[in-house]
Amino acid sequence: MNWSGINFDWNQARAFLVTAEEGSLSAAARALGLTQPTLGRQVAALEESLGVLLFNRTGRNLTLTEAGLDLVEHVRAMANAAHGFSLTASGRNRAIEGHVTITAGDWTAVYILPRALRRLREIAPGITVEIISSNDVQDLRRREADIALRHVRPDQPELIAQKLRDDEVRLYATPRYLEIFGVPKSVRDLKGHIIAGFEPVERHLAAAQAMGLAMTRDNLRFSSASTLAMLEIVRLGEAIGMMGKDMAGMVPDLQLVTEDFTPMNVETWLVSHRELQTNRRIRLVFDLLAEELSVRGPLWQRLQDAVR
Repeated sequence: MNWSGINFDWNQARAFLVTAEEGSLSAAARALGLTQPTLGRQVAALEESLGVLLFNRTGRNLTLTEAGLDLVEHVRAMANAAHGFSLTASGRNRAIEGHVTITAGDWTAVYILPRALRRLREIAPGITVEIISSNDVQDLRRREADIALRHVRPDQPELIAQKLRDDEVRLYATPRYLEIFGVPKSVRDLKGHIIAGFEPVERHLAAAQAMGLAMTRDNLRFSSASTLAMLEIVRLGEAIGMMGKDMAGMVPDLQLVTEDFTPMNVETWLVSHRELQTNRRIRLVFDLLAEELSVRGPLWQRLQDAVR
């Protein structure tokens, strides 16, 4: 290996990656706890040292250039490796023990968190984990949980949040349902179809209407606050379901119903209290989940390979 060729500044590379993930200098600065001018200087210094333009700047919006797109995957791989290095070092070199409570929606609690936490036994066997399966927003400020997985970024200053990924909500159904009820050619054809809805129904209808779907209460023959209950109804061929690609990809035979609408973007955030900065066991579990559940994390790569 040509060691002399490795001469870039990791802080600059990290500033580039977080800016690409967050979409703006201001959001990246908040995520890293830096001022926006400081972060901007780091990104500019990396561009100068590499001799390439990494971002196209239009007002306050930033988009990756072709060179930026080529380089961001390499920097993301470096970040994942750094996470793994830190986790291994902190877990094996220190006797970290104690209890950590994680809250997440029922689908994530059942299908995602157990897989994401499998490495914890090897890294820190002294840590015990309690998973709270709940679609309600747990109040981290009152310490109802140490770590939460949420679909909205919290605005409380005492909470720390890291964005993990974006997902697209679309309409899915099984071949059985489509054989019985027919295939909707467009969103206008949804009028006579059965939709599996989530409680509260008003929020579900508002989300559907924001996507341009002609959906009313008459479509919602089934509704529940449980994601797993609605997923099972869709899996059995009894209704069409609104769900993200991540969830749909884990259910055999589900297929996209129609594409003539704008899918709804859903974010996933990893959230903890500021005690995260001083509590080693919470920090370790937080970092493990951040690595496993990020958009290019090992867990999602394994799940995608399993689906294929």
